Amino acid sequence: MDSDSEHVPDTRSICYSDDGKEEFIIRPVGIINTPHKDPSRTPIQPVFARGIKGTVTVNPEYSDGLLDLDGFSHIYLLYYFHKCKDVKLVLKPYLEDKDRGLFATRAPCRPNPLGISIVRLLSVRDNVLRVEDVDILDGTPLIDIKPYVRRFDSRDNIRSGWQDDIGDDTAEIRGLRDFKKS
Repeated sequence: MDSDSEHVPDTRSICYSDDGKEEFIIRPVGIINTPHKDPSRTPIQPVFARGIKGTVTVNPEYSDGLLDLDGFSHIYLLYYFHKCKDVKLVLKPYLEDKDRGLFATRAPCRPNPLGISIVRLLSVRDNVLRVEDVDILDGTPLIDIKPYVRRFDSRDNIRSGWQDDIGDDTAEIRGLRDFKKS
C-alpha cells in the first residue's frame, strides 16, 4: 500500500432530477463473492450462514483503505441488492406470514436497495478479504466496509419490535429458507 490515498478520485456525485429533487450516485468499491447463487436459497441473515465463507475484492484504487482492517474480527459490509427490482412498502417478511411495513423489516425490496451484514473477517491479503458467516448473494456490488467496534456498536436493553414475538426455533427454520450447507 502506498501513501497516495489522498489522490484517489472522488467518484461520489450529487445531481438533480428534472423535478429538482436531489439524487446521489454511489459507485461500488468492490464485489462480494459467495457460494450463494440463488436468491431464494440464500440465508436471510449472517446468523443463519454460520461457517459459510466468501471473498470481498476491493477495487485496486481503494486498496490503501484496507490498512489496519486486519486487526478487526468482524466488519460491516454495505452493499447494493442488485437483483431486487420491485419496491414493496408493505410485505410479509420471511419470519412471519403477517403484513409488516418495509422499514420494520430487513427485506431487500427497498426504495434504496442497500443491505448491511456483519461478517467475520478471516484475512486481508492485498485487495482481497476472506470472510465468513456470509448471507450475501454472489456477485453483489460492495458499497462500503466499516469495522465492527464493540465499544460503539454493542447495545443493552434492545427491543426488536414484532420480531421479539418470533420463537428462536421458527426463526432458525425460516431464516435458513431452502439453504442447505453442503
